[in-house]
Amino acid sequence: MAPSTRPPGRPRSSVDAEVFAATLATIHELGYTRATVDRIAAATGIAKTTIYRRWPSKGALVTACLVDTFGPLPPAGRDRAQDLAAAIRFGARRIAEPGVAAAFSGVFTDAIGDPELREILSTQLQDPYRKVLIESLGLSEQRVLFFIDVVIGTLLHRMGMTGEPMVESDVEALIVMLQRELEGWLP
Repeated sequence: MAPSTRPPGRPRSSVDAEVFAATLATIHELGYTRATVDRIAAATGIAKTTIYRRWPSKGALVTACLVDTFGPLPPAGRDRAQDLAAAIRFGARRIAEPGVAAAFSGVFTDAIGDPELREILSTQLQDPYRKVLIESLGLSEQRVLFFIDVVIGTLLHRMGMTGEPMVESDVEALIVMLQRELEGWLP
């Protein structure tokens, strides 16, 4: 029998998926503040030291979880208005998933006083979307950052104030409003 080249233990992708699922479930059930790494580890049966080896802090773990949850933006087309609408609908669907809005809000709050966490959020979560939107929408970085702030801030505000995701008619109104604004930004 040939020796295995796989390291001992569970495959990394399996551990990541288990930890990410437990993270969102724990945040959904208990809220961001009470969703400790200890509780997440207990929910998975994975040692807390294993989690901390992969993610140095709760904020880094939650950011990685959000990156995994969001994945890439839908492919861009050739029409800016359609790309804008697709990006807004994409964000609305993801933020509506159980635990995602609370994870976002909690990690953003932590990042206000934590420059290292802000850097992780910026480089791992925001930058990939910012770059795609600059390319697909043909806008300046400042305009794309404003667009991200308006969309994500509006969606999170609705979840925070009502506990419910934005209804489809309001998502459509947000799209129309930003499409009108987009027309004014273009040369």
